[in-house]
Amino acid sequence: MRFAPSVPRFLREAISHELESNEHIRWLGMPKAVFFTPTTTGIFVFGLPWTAIAIMITSVSMKASHGLHPSTLLTLPFILVGVGMLLSPICTYAGSKRTAYVITHRRAITFQGGRTLTIRSYPPEKLQQIFRTERKDGSGDVIIQHTVWPDADGHRRSAKLGFFRIAGVREVERMLKELGRQATQHKEIGTWEITSQ
Repeated sequence: MRFAPSVPRFLREAISHELESNEHIRWLGMPKAVFFTPTTTGIFVFGLPWTAIAIMITSVSMKASHGLHPSTLLTLPFILVGVGMLLSPICTYAGSKRTAYVITHRRAITFQGGRTLTIRSYPPEKLQQIFRTERKDGSGDVIIQHTVWPDADGHRRSAKLGFFRIAGVREVERMLKELGRQATQHKEIGTWEITSQ
């Protein structure tokens, strides 16, 4: 298959290596590269006062001790955490460039690059409860798996897996639902064979 120039070489190689013999790609896409998402925006906004307060405390501590005192070093991790939060938009943008979504005639696959490459495969039976969120421009997310659980403090946590920030989200959802119907059809055929015997 010929890949679009926008797909990085390492993703092309990963996709080609992942596909089974005679497995054909029906659709391939990448998330829209953005700096700010709802999650990233929240982290960035929280990071602004966090970093400012950490720097202020460090500055006051250095003035009080007339230089770099060992106690001042205790505030440095807080500054680093703040810098990490302020850099989260850049990490989000870079992550978009290292992510690809694939639909074949057998399954849906996500490729998420970073220090390591994470590959998730969703056969038809895993595509039974998908849903989409659509924006005004026709882009959006197709959620394949939504998990909710309580943490140690009893707070509600959730995680979503799927195709995020993709163009033409409605058509992609249609293709995934069509693929998911294969599992239902196979079950119906199997039931009919058992009954007929």
